[in-house]
Amino acid sequence: MLLVDSSVWIDFFNGKPTPQTLYLRDEVERQEILLGDLILCEVLQGFRSESDFLNARRLLLSFPCQNLTGVALALQTAQNYRYLRTKGITVRKTIDMMIATFCIENQHELLHADRDFEVIEQYLFLSVRHL
Repeated sequence: MLLVDSSVWIDFFNGKPTPQTLYLRDEVERQEILLGDLILCEVLQGFRSESDFLNARRLLLSFPCQNLTGVALALQTAQNYRYLRTKGITVRKTIDMMIATFCIENQHELLHADRDFEVIEQYLFLSVRHL
């Protein structure tokens, strides 16, 4: 499955044509897209218009949604974060670290537009869709 990060969804809903949003637009019917609960929250909280919010919510909830958190994942996320710190790398957002760890632990591929994931990919076994 392909987990799509909020960085891609936000660009998608803002109509920003990037390699990631164009891929999402073109592959959405052919690719198994997975949505995470934290990603759902990050994306939907940014809508100002009620109608845009409701339309985005309807589209996003058409995909399978998984909880990205839990005790085991929180512990592994902390371990991954600490490991990266030993390499001199500090990931800016805890949610990004949780998303990456979820993908690693569940062997899901990640589609993103966020530089933190590039660093995580270098040092951990994060599978990223390269376009």
